[in-house]
Amino acid sequence: MFHSVSRRAAIALLGATALTSATVNMADAGGYGTAPSSAADKKFAALSKRWLDGSLRLNPINATAAGEHRYDHEVDDVSPAGRKARSDFNRAVLAELDAMDRTKLSRANQVDAALLSNEIRYEQWDDEVQQSWAWDPQGYNGLAGSAVYLLMARDFAPLPVRLKAAISRMEKLPRLFAQTRDALQPARVPKIHAQTVARQNKGLISIIDGLMPQTKVLSPADRKRLTAAADRLRQAVNAHQFWLDNILVPNAKGDFRIGAKLYDEKLAFALNSPLSRAEIRKRAEAAFADTRAQMYAIAKGVLAGKAGSPPTPDAPSDAEQQAAIAAALELAYVQHPKPEEFVSACEEAVKTTTAFVKTKDLITLPDAPVKVIVTPEFKRGVAGAYCDPPGPLEKGQDTFFAVDPIPAEWTAKQSESYLREYNSRAIHELTVHEAMPGHYVQLWHSNRYPSVLRAVLSSGSFVEGWACYAEDVMAEQGYLDRDPLYLLAHLKLNLRSILNSILDQAIHVDGMEREDAMKLMTGKAFQQESEAAGKWVRAQVTSCQLPTYFVGLSEHHELRKEVEAREGTAFNLKAYHDKVLSYGSPPVRYARALMLNEPID
Repeated sequence: MFHSVSRRAAIALLGATALTSATVNMADAGGYGTAPSSAADKKFAALSKRWLDGSLRLNPINATAAGEHRYDHEVDDVSPAGRKARSDFNRAVLAELDAMDRTKLSRANQVDAALLSNEIRYEQWDDEVQQSWAWDPQGYNGLAGSAVYLLMARDFAPLPVRLKAAISRMEKLPRLFAQTRDALQPARVPKIHAQTVARQNKGLISIIDGLMPQTKVLSPADRKRLTAAADRLRQAVNAHQFWLDNILVPNAKGDFRIGAKLYDEKLAFALNSPLSRAEIRKRAEAAFADTRAQMYAIAKGVLAGKAGSPPTPDAPSDAEQQAAIAAALELAYVQHPKPEEFVSACEEAVKTTTAFVKTKDLITLPDAPVKVIVTPEFKRGVAGAYCDPPGPLEKGQDTFFAVDPIPAEWTAKQSESYLREYNSRAIHELTVHEAMPGHYVQLWHSNRYPSVLRAVLSSGSFVEGWACYAEDVMAEQGYLDRDPLYLLAHLKLNLRSILNSILDQAIHVDGMEREDAMKLMTGKAFQQESEAAGKWVRAQVTSCQLPTYFVGLSEHHELRKEVEAREGTAFNLKAYHDKVLSYGSPPVRYARALMLNEPID
């Protein structure tokens, strides 16, 4: 899972994104569009630079995420005045953009202009129509947690410099909490959103406490200032926790379902794909049935000759197919690490996947490392694992593969359920998705693209679709010696990605209730109870993000199929992968247009 660093993404889920490294001054960064070749290109480059400069200035925490460190001492103004300033700025930029004749731009800049237009319109829609600022506390919680965490996660500057910026932000975060309480309207806040943030807010204390052992590098005056700021911030966090627990949660009456109209509007912005909700549903249901058929074929071979196995006829009934796949998966479930070994198992999987990709020479690999880390406490409970790369303005910093540890308060039954889902083979699949050759590799390529604008406005469906496509590539290339139980684990996660797109609209548009969602996930999709329960929470607190996996996967496969058909025996897989990733992370429709010289619409 990965989240872009645009303002809209930050306001929604910046808590799941942490991007930093060596300081880059935006005035010297260049690369706001591709090299201008005409007066129109120069005009667009100037406009896109002005938008990016202004957007990051108005969203300082997001600026740190992107690798712009001029605003590391500031926090976002989420008051009505702050929202108006962002809205007025966006409106002015959009008016200039709409007045341009995009046909006079280079093809690369035509893509960037389309991305910028979509982004600004999405932000306006969110502010004016969806109004997430009034009912979704997650964005505010993400800003508060990321404000200090982003400064300390990577060594983009000397520690004293980062600590002084952290002190300044700590002094200003109580204002952010107060503005949050003023903005949120409890009657509009869904209960699940309030409860989720109430659990996460407590994790902010751990970030504050993590700073204190490092104060020896500061002067006595700065140490005193940090201690005072930390004390006031702890009080502010505790006061905010009291408000969350006693005001927001009890009075949260909003409906987490956004309904058909808002869903369709949001889906069009979020995916930037020609696929409609109905077309996505049709494709997903067909792919779901096909994937189960593939799983049955593997299960039939795995169970052959095993005493007590269910029947595996050539033409199974639904019940026979279900029983056979479930029985074969049980053979994989019993092999999993101990709870305390889960994170280290992910570290070992990174080594194994990396060795395989190098041996097969599947893609040009990054020259910067990936590190497995434990997810910071204030981010846990939504994604399970995510990729945390350096920002597009940063160079030479680490990418983090963040993994939620098994919660200490879980019962043995809960832990066993989770580890059955993320068994020893599924851990490899998770690692392929988040790290090698998934998000870590793709986002490294993306950050090398010369257009900073395109890197900042990365497409969720391109990014998530690539990570799912990477899983397919590893399986087709024979990862883990084509172990049938690994292939079953692979297809099971494919099934989950497909189901994500069905669940998202079924829940938010069709009104699917928890019982039916859980039955579908734990039954037809073979998910464990703990995984399904987590997905139910995620489906409630997000919308239009879950379809990005299947939609992006479908589009990536369609593009590769087209290129293979055109190139025939000259097709080279590594060359294809390097080429498709050379365009950054635009929606696949634009990568396709650039690669195949098709019209850019």
